[in-house]
Amino acid sequence: MNQYQSESITDLAKALLCVQRTVQPATKDAENPFTQSWYASLNSVMDACRDALIENGIWLCQYPVPVEQPNSLGLVTKLTHAESGQWQSSLAVIPLPKADPQGMGSAMTYARRYALTAMLGMVTEDDDGEGAKNGKKSPTRPKLPVIAPESQKSRQRDPSTANNISTPSNRPSASLENLPPLEGVTYQQITAQDGRPCIIATGNMQAKKELLTGAGFRWNAQRKIWWKYAEAA
Repeated sequence: MNQYQSESITDLAKALLCVQRTVQPATKDAENPFTQSWYASLNSVMDACRDALIENGIWLCQYPVPVEQPNSLGLVTKLTHAESGQWQSSLAVIPLPKADPQGMGSAMTYARRYALTAMLGMVTEDDDGEGAKNGKKSPTRPKLPVIAPESQKSRQRDPSTANNISTPSNRPSASLENLPPLEGVTYQQITAQDGRPCIIATGNMQAKKELLTGAGFRWNAQRKIWWKYAEAA
C-alpha cells in the first residue's frame, strides 16, 4: 500500500473535488517586515478552506514527525474522508531556522500553510488584486469597509478616528440593480476607507459562493465579508 494514501481514494477524491469547487483564495493578510511583501498567514489559509473541508466530511490533521535530516522538522498533512475512512497525506521536511522552540514553531507554521495550500490546490490573492502583480506593499493598498454599526458609532465619538470610518453611501446606486437577485442575500453600498464606493453582500451565503464570485465579489477572510468596488458592478 502506498505510504501516502489509502488503498482506494475514490470517495475521498469525490469529496476533494467538491472542496476545490468551493474553496476560496487565501487573502494575503500579513506583512513580512524583512521583504516588505504580503503573504497569507496560517489563519487566512485555514479561514479559506475550513468550511469547505467540514461541509464535505474531510478531517484535516497536521502533526510533526522525526526525520533523518539534521536540524529539520518533518510535518505530515493528512486528509481523511470521515465516512469512508479513505485518506491521503504528504510529508514536508523544513530546515529549522534555529534549534530552539521558537525556531521549531516558526518552521511548523510555515510548513503547515504551504503543505495545506499545496494539497488542496489553493492560491493566494491580495485584498485589492493589484499587489499580486509584484507582491509588494503599496501605500494605496485599499482599506475594506467597516460594517459593524456599533463599532462605527463608538469610534465616531473619537475625533482622532472619525475621518477613517466607512459610512453608508446616501447616493442611490444603479449598480445595485445590476447584481444577481439571490434569496436571503442583501446588497448594500457603502464608502470604503479609501473613499471609493463599495458593495457588500450579507445574509445567507450557503451554496451561493460560486454565484457571488461570478458576479465579481471577493471573499475577505480577515473580515468575513463578500465585497466588490461599485464601479466593477
